[in-house]
Amino acid sequence: MDVRTALLEDLPQLVEFVTEEAREAEGGFKVFEHVEEGIRKALEDDSLAMYWLLLDDSGEAIGSISALTEWSDWNAGFYWWIQSIYIVPAQRGKGHLALLLNAVQREMHNQGGLELRLYVHEDNRRAIKAYQKAAFARSPYQIMVLKHEH
Repeated sequence: MDVRTALLEDLPQLVEFVTEEAREAEGGFKVFEHVEEGIRKALEDDSLAMYWLLLDDSGEAIGSISALTEWSDWNAGFYWWIQSIYIVPAQRGKGHLALLLNAVQREMHNQGGLELRLYVHEDNRRAIKAYQKAAFARSPYQIMVLKHEH
């Protein structure tokens, strides 16, 4: 197994993984017409987000992870957020999540990041269990949203 930084030529694979992750997380089929544009822009400008691919021993992509940063004025540094994680279903439960998280943590430490964070749907018990196994803990903060009216 190997984890490497994603390249622009990995765009189709990343679109597939991110779209599938979103479908699983949101439940059911949805149209994600902006996914390709969003990932492409980030691959061209890593100040938006960074992507990594998990490759099996034959070099086939079996997972991906992306992260972005958030500036903290209180702590004069960047919090790192996992934006997306996907592992193909047949490869889940085999310790591959740790490989993806380690890649992000290495880069975060290299850049002097403060902390790695993520959010997960409260009903996604399997993911919560996997994140807890990877040493994530519940935050005292609750995410709230203000929806934009079109």
